[in-house]
Amino acid sequence: MPAPSRLARRLQSVPPTIFSEMSALAVRTGSINLGQGFPDQDGPATVVEAAVDALRSGHNQYAPGPGIPELREAVAEHQERYYGVTLDPLTEVLVTAGATEAIAAAILALVNPGDEVVVIEPFYDSYVACIEMAGGVRRPVTLRSPDFRFDVDELRAAVTDRTTTLLLNTPHNPTGAVLTRAELEAVAEVAIDHNLVVVTDEVYEHLLFDGREHLPICTLPGMADRTVTISSAGKTFSFTGWKVGWVTGSPELVRTVMAAKQWLTFTNAAPLQPAVAHALRRESGFFASLAKELEGKRDLLVEGLRTLDLDVYQPEATYFVTTDVRRYGHEDAMAFCLSLPEKAGVVAIPSQVFYDDQEEGRHKVRWAFCKDTAVVEEGIERLQRADLRA
Repeated sequence: MPAPSRLARRLQSVPPTIFSEMSALAVRTGSINLGQGFPDQDGPATVVEAAVDALRSGHNQYAPGPGIPELREAVAEHQERYYGVTLDPLTEVLVTAGATEAIAAAILALVNPGDEVVVIEPFYDSYVACIEMAGGVRRPVTLRSPDFRFDVDELRAAVTDRTTTLLLNTPHNPTGAVLTRAELEAVAEVAIDHNLVVVTDEVYEHLLFDGREHLPICTLPGMADRTVTISSAGKTFSFTGWKVGWVTGSPELVRTVMAAKQWLTFTNAAPLQPAVAHALRRESGFFASLAKELEGKRDLLVEGLRTLDLDVYQPEATYFVTTDVRRYGHEDAMAFCLSLPEKAGVVAIPSQVFYDDQEEGRHKVRWAFCKDTAVVEEGIERLQRADLRA
């Protein structure tokens, strides 16, 4: 008789993250990794030098649990400069170990066992794990292809008397959709009508294309005191490995998230926090140029994938392009992605792992274009040479 699993029941339904699995597959097979969303190039050299200076000047012990004052002030200045949001850095800004910890701390602090969390799907995979660890129940609302817009009636129907939280992501990973003002106003109306807290993941806030602009839901009437806003330096400045993120919101909500965060990492990245403060204050031009560069790489990958006779959904933001692989006879994106390294020497991510609605998701694949142009071109060429049929 096999030994019983020692894994806690709340985690038994949560598989290992797909990103580690597929990135390990890329390394093991020597494939081009168009799966996990990390850039091939680092962010500004001045920010690296600021981190080096911090290391050499003694910023190597515990930072204050909520973050160093310099970074909290820089985050507040950023929110004021870009969105007109005025924050008290002492009570309305919290530094976290990336957006991943911020999401975990917010869900663990806000969700009781049995509480329902409305979440936009396809969802970033950590959302599922965090809701499960909190003992919550997810209630998905699906962004459907080809436009990846959500149905407002479906959103309203997802809310019950047990719903306490709505987990939002815009610009949206993996679809690249940017929620419109009308869509955000619909979310706000539902949140206000049902007294919900909105936790909003906005890590791609500066990586929008074709002249689009990001609108934080906290700026809409009635939303400032019921929104936990999350972002990070990882995507904005191409330092994904630094894991420096932040939460902003009302003093009550920030205290609530801090109540969980203090027992997760307590504090993190002491010598990197001054560098991120420097980036926010001195390197705002970087992410504007990065967005333009990514837009060109998006177009390169979209056109390349279209030559393969795939249904390709052009994203409005982020690092990612979604495709439908059914024209090649594949109904199962996981099987397609697991066969790619052998067939083409390329790794991608099966989007079905981001869906509860498997009919919508099981034939979709996510590709990352936040790579060197030569890497994207080589990936396309390998795919064009391969026989991708089932």
